[in-house]
Amino acid sequence: MEKIRLLIAGEEYNLSTDDDLDYVAALGEELDKRISALMSSNTRISVTQAAIVTALEYADEAKKCEITAENLRTQIQEYLEDAARARTDAEISKREAERLAKELASLRAGK
Repeated sequence: MEKIRLLIAGEEYNLSTDDDLDYVAALGEELDKRISALMSSNTRISVTQAAIVTALEYADEAKKCEITAENLRTQIQEYLEDAARARTDAEISKREAERLAKELASLRAGK
């Protein structure tokens, strides 16, 4: 576990993490920018209020990503099922074509 110091909305936060430090630093910078932008656009908003609004924005994004991911998983599962049906149909068609080819050869030999 490594330690990192982040500066968010003018406050220092010391964190321990197993994640890549550059990744965590980038998250901290993004969070700082979002909170700072909110505070700049509304001078009456406190750091706590800005943090809560930012947290709600992140929660909204995460929930929408979760829904999108679930929809994609469902769609992929449907595609896999369609592909399996297509393979089965192709195999049946191949066997039928072979059967008909043999039947045709038999009819031609009988003439």
